[in-house]
Amino acid sequence: MGEKSLRLQLVGAWTLTGCVERDIETGVESHPLGECPGGLILYTPDGYMSAQLQRPERASFAEGDLMHGTPEEYAAAGSSYIAYSGRFFVDERKRSVSHDVAVSFFPNWVGQRQMRLVELNGEHLQLSPAGPLRLNGVLKTVTVSWRRARPN
Repeated sequence: MGEKSLRLQLVGAWTLTGCVERDIETGVESHPLGECPGGLILYTPDGYMSAQLQRPERASFAEGDLMHGTPEEYAAAGSSYIAYSGRFFVDERKRSVSHDVAVSFFPNWVGQRQMRLVELNGEHLQLSPAGPLRLNGVLKTVTVSWRRARPN
């Protein structure tokens, strides 16, 4: 019996353990979602994925009404949260996964394919874009770390 395919190994729920950005020019590392971010990425057996990432110390809206926050509340909520979902495809040879974005908090990603290089070691998963991204006007590499979620 051979090793499970990368696709089969990805299926399930993963909890976010870290997100590190590294400035291409200076090498300086930062944690844009804080030292202990919250989040889940789900890969379903039928080929769909959903990712939700957030800073842990997000403030509640004063009125408790999703549709009636202040501009400042929406700005704070939006700058501390990343979310997108869609179909996923695995390239076993390249050890990569592509997320075809159907819905996203960041409208620019809708309709795009977000490719991530995969490092999988037991219960630990790392996803990284194949190249640098422009974040806050600076080119950076990004590594997002996950741990397999405990069964419910």
